[in-house]
Amino acid sequence: MADPSSYRPKPGQIPDSPGVYKFRDEHRRVIYVGKAKNLRQRVANYFQDLANLHPRTRTMVTTAASVEWTVVSTEVEALQLEYSWIKEFDPRFNVKYRDDKSYPYLAVTLNEEFPRVQVMRGAKKKGVRYFGPYGHAWAIRETVDLMLRVFPVRTCSAGVFKNAERTGRPCLLGYIGKCSAPCVGRVTPEEHRDLAEDFCDFMAGRTGTYIRRLEKDMMQAAEEMEYERAARLRDDAGALKRAMEKSAVVLADATDADLIAVAEDELEAALQIFHVRGGRVRGQRGWVTDKVEAVDTSGLVEHALQQLYGEERGDAVPKEVLVPALPEDTEAVSQWLAERRGSQVSLRIPQRGDKKDLMATVQRNAQQALGLHKTKRASDLTTRSRALEEIAEALGLDTAPLRIECYDISHLQGDDVVASMVVFEDGLARKSEYRRFQIKGFEGQDDVRSMHEVIGRRFKRYLQEKERTGEWEEQPTGTPADGPAPTGPVPGPVPAAGPAVGDGEPPTVAEDTEPREDDGRPKRFAYPPQLVVVDGGQPQVAAAKRALDELGIDDIAVCGLAKRLEEVWLPDDDDPVVLPRSSEGLYLLQRVRDEAHRFAITYQRAKRAKRIRTSPLDDVSGLGETRKQALIKHFGSVKKLRQATIDEICEVPGIGRRTAESVAAALASTAPAAPAVNTATGEIIEEDDGGSS
Repeated sequence: MADPSSYRPKPGQIPDSPGVYKFRDEHRRVIYVGKAKNLRQRVANYFQDLANLHPRTRTMVTTAASVEWTVVSTEVEALQLEYSWIKEFDPRFNVKYRDDKSYPYLAVTLNEEFPRVQVMRGAKKKGVRYFGPYGHAWAIRETVDLMLRVFPVRTCSAGVFKNAERTGRPCLLGYIGKCSAPCVGRVTPEEHRDLAEDFCDFMAGRTGTYIRRLEKDMMQAAEEMEYERAARLRDDAGALKRAMEKSAVVLADATDADLIAVAEDELEAALQIFHVRGGRVRGQRGWVTDKVEAVDTSGLVEHALQQLYGEERGDAVPKEVLVPALPEDTEAVSQWLAERRGSQVSLRIPQRGDKKDLMATVQRNAQQALGLHKTKRASDLTTRSRALEEIAEALGLDTAPLRIECYDISHLQGDDVVASMVVFEDGLARKSEYRRFQIKGFEGQDDVRSMHEVIGRRFKRYLQEKERTGEWEEQPTGTPADGPAPTGPVPGPVPAAGPAVGDGEPPTVAEDTEPREDDGRPKRFAYPPQLVVVDGGQPQVAAAKRALDELGIDDIAVCGLAKRLEEVWLPDDDDPVVLPRSSEGLYLLQRVRDEAHRFAITYQRAKRAKRIRTSPLDDVSGLGETRKQALIKHFGSVKKLRQATIDEICEVPGIGRRTAESVAAALASTAPAAPAVNTATGEIIEEDDGGSS
């Protein structure tokens, strides 16, 4: 690990003009490239106290052994040079998007004497006109098949073309009218190129001209009683309309725009791009990237714009680019895009209307792409095995933690404090094992105390289950907690916990439920984990370890994952364990932690919503939901029900006198809320609580 002060430039050595800088490692490899409006200010930021740097930046500057820079005259030149160097040196600490698959394009080879329409993948070639990308190659072929009726451009390979030239016989498409057969001289090279350019114009969105021309020619042919020609023109127009219908209109003003959306977490980001031409979505693609540098959404957008348009010219850069966040140097990026297009480019965030709605759709696609990427990564058995081995090595465990339990505390400003327990077995979520807890030991907000309570309750139940099943004998001196610690996991199958509700949530709060009758299976808390993960740092880890120590359990490892720096904390250690950001073990721990957070906050929100919806009728013994609704429907509100007599309440179907007396007593004991007052007029506003108070 290098000391950044060993290669820090001397004061005043760095110019204060725009430029691009490179960090190199001890082997002279470029590991990071950046640009700056003011090189002196930007580069100096890397040489401050290491404790103040972002962890990824700190890793970069300690890996580097030298820094150098190049001065340019404008910020636009800096942007272009940064892109060129990133492409040339492929630095390890720069964000680089990678396609999650190889997308097919519809390509027209205008660089050939007889342009050919075909499906192409991979790097773009000079002189070839591209449309797309498309999600599937068959979608391109269907579109081309419809359009060849009107634009019979060559689609055959070079070998087929040369063979037709040699034999003087066209291929099948030439015989059925879907190729103009330039191979046998039916059209001249100039006429065939005109067809190819018309094909490109139609694909670029200039559709109305051709359809109107076909319809005009159709009407003229009908007037001249050339009905066969009119029918053929009618079918040609219909084919073009069907080709257009394959991409629905999403922007009514025939806009040419690219919409870019980003979904991200601490380690990765997914990017989705919708290419809209003539108001229709003509292509879609997605990228994913590891966040190897300290970068926010605007930085991710800037990197995406560089990669998306760095090799493009002319109409390939649209008039409008819609993004979720503007780059830091918006003016420079806009000018750079305008230079590549040859005219003004609008770079902005959509605020309202159809464009904002379409951006929301692109954002949903980005979220789904990120989730799918994570699922694919997590489902790989080899990857999961490596992740568990990395965790065991980092935490000093004897074996890989095949069962991991993670705990998180959730509350809203100290109210409705709850906790979650999620379980991952062999690196995969085991949702039937998830459990939820209500904090009962105290009121208010104290995450450390809450964590101690939850861990204590969970493993106290574990010891009770072991005692009940006879896996260890109760000691004569006290409770099972006074006896010897259990050794290892309980053999046998993982416990089943009954049907899950919703997204894995059990129907009741598990720790408040009495154990079921013995059916030969381990019960809710009988199966121990090899690793307990808590959401938090040193205080939460210490609380969890203290709870286990108080129960005499010393064979279960404990660690904490702090959100801010993604550091792994172990009990009694003053310094955290820092896993490499590319570590599969860190990725698994983050998934476990994020799932615990999701499960906890879902329960907390549901609990809060239930509390807000409470009614005085909830306290009436024996009054179910159906009869409560009948009472509210009959009287219209709790206020009117409170004013009713017992005899009037008895008139409601299903309500007997004893129940009516209970309802009246419950409502009488609940004081109505103070009346609302109109502060402008002083008028008391009549209450109508509609069934809740």
